[in-house]
Amino acid sequence: MIQELQTAHGRRISYEKIIGDSGINIIFLGGFKSDMGGSKAVYLHDFCQKHNHNFIRFDYSGHGVSSGKFVDGTIGQWLQDALEVLDNLSVGKQILVGSSMGGWIMLKLALLRPERIQSLVGIAAAPDFTQSLIWEQFSPQQKTEMEHKGVVYLPSCYDEAPYPITRALLEDGQKQCIINSKEILTINCPIRLLHGMADIDVPWQTALRIAEKVSSQDVQITFLKDGDHRLSEPEQLELLGNVISSQATRQYY
Repeated sequence: MIQELQTAHGRRISYEKIIGDSGINIIFLGGFKSDMGGSKAVYLHDFCQKHNHNFIRFDYSGHGVSSGKFVDGTIGQWLQDALEVLDNLSVGKQILVGSSMGGWIMLKLALLRPERIQSLVGIAAAPDFTQSLIWEQFSPQQKTEMEHKGVVYLPSCYDEAPYPITRALLEDGQKQCIINSKEILTINCPIRLLHGMADIDVPWQTALRIAEKVSSQDVQITFLKDGDHRLSEPEQLELLGNVISSQATRQYY
């Protein structure tokens, strides 16, 4: 059943929650312009229901059925949404599962609430993508268009409507960058990263950069040679479930 969280920032976040008795808590963090009806979110909902895990999936503001317009959103705003979900809808240590942009937000949450995180599972995690995969890839014409109009529309492989990339999104994204910074990320929990080597949206080398950047010594990367960005094929989703189960059965200090 879909419920609503009224945030301190005046936004209405739609979410669905499973109450289990396994003692395991999982939150799914979706990707850019994705929603809680996506294949990975649905798979995890069914997976957690089957294994009696506590589970939360939700739509960032401007996504799915939450309030707001996508074009008005920024990484910082969606991070606030996720933080309010973590703080207000969950208890205990969480396994965060972050897909694409959700992998960026997952890492930021681990920095903000280290005591609440059991482990991180990234699926084609895309930290800093607004800088390295959008702005730095813009043509001179697109940069000029951004300067004059404040928005550039990019075609989407997953949706008929193009992605609006706004100046606010890029400027805020630059402030939120973590992989491109010089500092080591003080994240000490176990981290598991899944990445397709046929991913045309986020280079598989991104997973290596995350592993190098975090302080945790317990980082494992699984590369799927034929995997694309979505990693939503049945065998890929089964692998995701196995990775989560391996984390759920371990005990951490």
